[in-house]
Amino acid sequence: MTPAGTSLRNDARAPSAGPPRTHCQAFPARAEHVSEARKFLAVALANCQVAEDAVLCLSELASNSVIHSASRQPGGTFTVRAEIRHGDHVRIEVHDAGGPWTGRAHSDGRPHGLDIVRALAADCGVSGDALTGRTVWARLDWPAPQHRPPDADRSAGTARSLPSPQGPNQATNGRNPHD
Repeated sequence: MTPAGTSLRNDARAPSAGPPRTHCQAFPARAEHVSEARKFLAVALANCQVAEDAVLCLSELASNSVIHSASRQPGGTFTVRAEIRHGDHVRIEVHDAGGPWTGRAHSDGRPHGLDIVRALAADCGVSGDALTGRTVWARLDWPAPQHRPPDADRSAGTARSLPSPQGPNQATNGRNPHD
């Protein structure tokens, strides 16, 4: 995770055509509403190449908000915001009510929560604090379509698999975003 306003990567990306589409919705901070947030984002990201990864990241961020933040208090909410720049990237944010948050180590050898987000996102970070609330965000790059001649692999009679999208984020610093 990077501090607010900073980025782990300095790669220059071509601006996408047209303004971004934005979607924003608040949800009650209860576990059963994390699935509603996933549905909301899935609809917003219809036909997006990184929709599945973005929905998984949102699920992790919203779950953290519901479980660990002050939003879990009676009447608490979390807000999901998505910025979609067609063909360039998707940025998702989850805003919560802040509060203390202590990270915990998992001994099962599997990635959890923010580890999953770091692995899928091209960049991620946090802004805010325990008193004013936090916004945790992730940006997933939207890979350009692969262009090749229509008969590229037909003559050889072989199927060609496309390269996988952007790999795991290499610059993780292990910081808890709520420290």
